[in-house]
Amino acid sequence: MPAPATDRRRAAVLGSPIAHSLSPVLHRAAYAELGLADWTYESFDVDEAALPGFLEELGPEWAGLSLTMPLKRAVIPLLDGISETAASVDAVNTVVLTDDGRRTGDNTDIPGMVAALREHGIEKVETAAVLGAGATASSALAALARICTGEITVYVRSAARAAEMRGWAERLDVGVRIADWADAEEALRAPLVVATTPAGTTDALAGAVPEMPATLFDVLYDPWPTALAARWSLSGGAVVSGLDLLVHQAVLQVEQMTGRAPGPLAAMRKAGERALAGR
Repeated sequence: MPAPATDRRRAAVLGSPIAHSLSPVLHRAAYAELGLADWTYESFDVDEAALPGFLEELGPEWAGLSLTMPLKRAVIPLLDGISETAASVDAVNTVVLTDDGRRTGDNTDIPGMVAALREHGIEKVETAAVLGAGATASSALAALARICTGEITVYVRSAARAAEMRGWAERLDVGVRIADWADAEEALRAPLVVATTPAGTTDALAGAVPEMPATLFDVLYDPWPTALAARWSLSGGAVVSGLDLLVHQAVLQVEQMTGRAPGPLAAMRKAGERALAGR
């Protein structure tokens, strides 16, 4: 269990680069809402080489860490244990530092995706499509494994990416069909489309959005909306944003690090929206 939330505690997000991270905004908003005046949350630019030394220097006042790229896999050998969820995708985005000195890793991206979809009324789908095959796509597959009852089609650009996604599908025990990115317009007719690609990658697909689209989950949040998300909304489809994901996974981090649940979702979302509006 985390140390008592009444003491002066520290938490932070680590990664490289890190200046863009909204995590400090979200976590500080949570602390304010929860009345944790003695809690602080910072950001540190830490790469893989510096991570072991950073962890060794942490004192007993540290409650937890949020991790972004490139640390989500690099941290695993440095921990005392990880959750089944984190192990399923070999990625840790949350480290809880307990009062007995243990470092325990978890992945809140996966349940965060499920929670963001549930908030928009998506609890089960028969089929789904995933655009992209990077690190976020594996988390998307793990999330879809919990809500998709049928086949998931993943659109990729290379044979190497195709092989990687087949490996994740086998590991996660989900039915996956691999399709070429050249046919990505077909994905837009799925009942749920999850876009996991970098900014600008799906812009060319905006003109192919069908007249009555279903649901798009675009994991980007800055810039927002993406061209695809904007056209999707104009066509009457439901859109789940990357901010939805970011807030839901951060709420789970706050709950684990502070021991306070439920986390203040509304306050954290409002803080995130305000911060993005100011960029």
